[in-house]
Amino acid sequence: MVAGTKPVMASELCKTILEAKLERHKNLFLNYRNLHHFPLELLKDEGLQYLERLYMKRNSLTTLPENLAQKLPNLVELYLHSNNIVVVPEEVGDLRELQTLDISTNHLITLPEKLHMCLSLQYLTADRNHLWYVPRHLCQLPNLNELSMAGNRLAFLPLDLGRSRELQYVYVDNNVHLKGLPSYLYNKVIGCSGCGSPVQKSEVKLLTFSSGQLTVFLPAEVKSIGSESDRVLPLQEMAMRMLYNTYCRLLKDLKFLNPISLPRSLLELLYCPLGHCHRCSQPMFTIVYPKLFPLRETPMAGLHQGRTTVSFVAYCCSTQCLQTFDLLS
Repeated sequence: MVAGTKPVMASELCKTILEAKLERHKNLFLNYRNLHHFPLELLKDEGLQYLERLYMKRNSLTTLPENLAQKLPNLVELYLHSNNIVVVPEEVGDLRELQTLDISTNHLITLPEKLHMCLSLQYLTADRNHLWYVPRHLCQLPNLNELSMAGNRLAFLPLDLGRSRELQYVYVDNNVHLKGLPSYLYNKVIGCSGCGSPVQKSEVKLLTFSSGQLTVFLPAEVKSIGSESDRVLPLQEMAMRMLYNTYCRLLKDLKFLNPISLPRSLLELLYCPLGHCHRCSQPMFTIVYPKLFPLRETPMAGLHQGRTTVSFVAYCCSTQCLQTFDLLS
C-alpha cells in the first residue's frame, strides 16, 4: 500500500492539472499534496494561460521555476504558504497581473529585488522566514496596500516605507532587532508587538544611531549619519543629488549616464534612492539625519499596549529639515 502511494498521488495530480487545462479553470488547488518539486505538468503547453489563482500551501517545495511568468502569465493570486522554499527567482517580477503573493513560513533569506516590477501587487505576506531586510525597491510598488513580514530577522525598514498613500497596513511583529519604524508609518495601521525585545547577543552588524538608551539599526546603504552640528554635506552625497536632479527630474531618463561612469552600487541608488527626506522629500543616497520620537499616544497605541520599545524615526536630508520636522504636522 505504502509503495503504491506516490504513483497514485502523481496520477491524481496529473488528472487534476489536465482537467484544469481542458476546462480552462481560473482556480487550481494543490494544497497538501506532499509536493517536493514544482509540477512540470503546470508548465507544459499553453493550457493554463487562463489560470488566475494557484494554491500550493503546505507542501514541501524547495524552489520555483524561472519561467513561471511565461507559462502562467495571468496569475492574480499565488499562495505558497508553508513550504521549504529557499529562493524566489527574480523572474517572479514578470508576473505583471499578480495582486496577492503569500510566501510565508518558508526559508527565505531575501526577497527578489525585481519583485517591485509586479506593479499590480496589493498584498504581500512573507511572515516567518529568515529575512533580515525589506528591499527598498518595494517602496516603489504603486498599489501595495498591505505588507506583512512578522516573525523574521528584520533589523531595519526602508526609509521610504509608508511614503506611498496606498500602503496602509504594515505588520512587522516579532522582529526582535527592529527598534525604530520610519515616521512615514505614523498614522498607518501597524503591528509591531515583540519588536525591540531584549536579546542576549546581536548577530546584526550595521550602522546604528543612539538616543538615550535606545539604539536603532540603519539600512546597509547608509554610509554616514548626520547631526545638527553638521552643516555641510559629504561631497559624494552632493554629487549624487545633483546627478539625480539633473537626470531624473529634468531629463527623466538615466540612460544618458554611461554605465561605467559610476560604480554599480551608486548607479542603482540613482535609480532607486536610499530614501526621501521625511520633511521635504529630497532624495537621499548615502547620508541621513535621523530624529527619534519615543513611543507616544497615537491612533495605533492600542496595538502596542506597552509590549514593545519600538519608536518612530524621521530620516531627514539636512540639519534644517532635522530641526524643523514635526511628527504631528
